[in-house]
Amino acid sequence: MRTPLITRKGYEKLQQELDHLWRVERPETTRKVAWAASLGDRSENADYQYNKKRLREIDRRVRYLRKCLERLKIVDYAPEQEGRVFFGARVEIENDAGDIRSVRIVGPEEIYGEDKTFISIDSPMARALLKKEVDETATVNTPEGIKTWYINRIEYEK
Repeated sequence: MRTPLITRKGYEKLQQELDHLWRVERPETTRKVAWAASLGDRSENADYQYNKKRLREIDRRVRYLRKCLERLKIVDYAPEQEGRVFFGARVEIENDAGDIRSVRIVGPEEIYGEDKTFISIDSPMARALLKKEVDETATVNTPEGIKTWYINRIEYEK
């Protein structure tokens, strides 16, 4: 089961997507379907078929987003989080080979975007990092074996 947590910024992004789909894309696609249907023979009308399919995709995503936004719990920064890794933290980690990565622990609904440094709170890496402090190590069990990461820095968006 996925943890129903989300950052405020992530929630607002999903809300904007829902608004855009419902107020812009759906009416526009509905107009295209109506126009294509008015041309007659729908069985060979590519415009009609494509836009009808797109309308179903939009409706499916709208239903998903509405359910999702109802169940998600927004987690805001709290000063008591400072110095330790909790939900919403951006953590700089380093392994024995000297590889440095920066990851941000967010909800599962936020990891599908343009920022490839986001990791889900449900991931093994995030679970290993939780409640750790700077200079502590996090041990992550991966398919390639156990990996050790050292925590260099912890930051929060305030």
